[in-house]
This record gives sequence, C-alpha cells and structure tokens, in this order.
Amino acid sequence: MSVLDRFSLQGRVALVTGGVGGVGAAVVKDFLAEGAAVIISDIRADKVDEAIASLKAEGHAVAGAAASITDYDAFKSAVEAASGELGPVDIVVANAFVGGTAPTLDKTTPESFRQDVADNLAGTFNTVRAVIDGMKAARRGAIVVIGSVNGLTTLGQPAYSAAKAGLESLTRTMATEYGEHNIRANIICPGTVQTPAWDARIAQKPDVLDGLTKWYPLGRVAKPVDIAKAVTFLASDDAGFISGVTLPVDGGLMAGNLQMARELTLEDR
Repeated sequence: MSVLDRFSLQGRVALVTGGVGGVGAAVVKDFLAEGAAVIISDIRADKVDEAIASLKAEGHAVAGAAASITDYDAFKSAVEAASGELGPVDIVVANAFVGGTAPTLDKTTPESFRQDVADNLAGTFNTVRAVIDGMKAARRGAIVVIGSVNGLTTLGQPAYSAAKAGLESLTRTMATEYGEHNIRANIICPGTVQTPAWDARIAQKPDVLDGLTKWYPLGRVAKPVDIAKAVTFLASDDAGFISGVTLPVDGGLMAGNLQMARELTLEDR
C-alpha cells in the first residue's frame, strides 16, 4: 500500500447521518475523496436533495435518505431505498444529533430528558440497527459513532451529556457483540466544533468561541474537517484492528486543565 492509498475507501458504501451540515458534510466530502459511495441522511429533506444534486453533478456516487433517526421504520425504509442505488452499507457514521434542550438539571424536565435521550442515544441505536443485518451477512463493517466530550465530564446540558455517555457503553457493546462478524465499532468524542449549531449562540455573543479557546491546550476549537479526518481513519482498513475505542478529538481538552494547573502551582508560564 502506498502513502497515496492510505485510508482508501474505494468500493465501500457509507451511510452518514446528519450528513448535510457541519461535521456530517465534512465526513461526506472526505469519504467521497477517498473513493466511497455515500448515502447522505438527514431530517432536512430539502437540504439532502440539494446536496445530492450538487454532488451528482460533480460525478460522485451518492444517494439520499431523508428521514429522522428517531422513526426507525421510516429511517430503515429510506436507507434501504438508497442502498438499492449504491449497494449494501459497509460503513455507518452515526453523526446525527440534537443539542441539549436544557443547560442544567434544575431546568431539565422529564419530557426534555426523554427527548434528549431519544434524539441522541436511541437514534444512534436505530441508525446501526437499520444496517447491521447487511453488515453481518457481508462479514465486514465499520461503525463510527460521534459522541462528545460532554459524555466524558460535566460541561452542562445534563440530559444530552447522559445520552452521549450512553453512546460510549453502546459502542463498546457493539464492538463486543459484532466483532465475531468482522464488524468494528468506535466512538469519537469531539470538543467544541465550529459548526452552524453555534450560530444562535454566536448571534447572542459574537466572541463566544474565542472565549472558549483558553480551555484548549492547542489554543483553538475544532473545525469540522478535524473530526472528519479521524472518522475516515477509523472507517478505513488502516484501523482494521481497532475496535471498542473512545477517541477524544478535542485539542487536548480532556488531557488536563493547564489554566487550573497554573493557578494551583502559582506558575504563570
């Protein structure tokens, strides 16, 4: 294998949920560049149609699956129709999510808690369940779940964070139970990523992302491509013996708190 062949996804069919914006769109772009055919799934049907039309005009092998991951039957049906165009799914990237509905426990209601878990944990279960039988039959597959550093420590949005923490357990279970079918499962936990999901908060406070950089040892927040490159690696054969792993892609956020360390040691530099 040459350097140019590394991370090649030639001949693979990938399903990417939340595929029309932010991290999902970056993953789609990277997968296509590596030779994969891609099923782009998102709840926003108009955006899916726009993306498919644009990418097909560029000569890419793509198909759309516009459905909510919370509606298992509708989602499975949409994915099966798209698979009819491109072939069985070899790679699934469970990226679709809904941001936390409440910032603290005191502001979390039973209904908002159930909704966050349904959107972010049950939705990922549905995503994988819709394609796992085909992967088992083919005896190959790669599952990449997009979690969050919120699932690793306390950073607000408790129901969303609990759902993301649940994804770690779900991923390890998938790695354990599906391994005998030559199917791998790993989870990526990004820190702050500059995507349209931040637009509302930026409108309220234009420098909100700049204010967060002090917590990141690398001195910046992530770009969608930072996450996409990690996804491509885990989906590729170069990660063929990696399964059940939690990979923070967070600029060092989970490694430690330098600002606190300096205050504790009275060392400014």
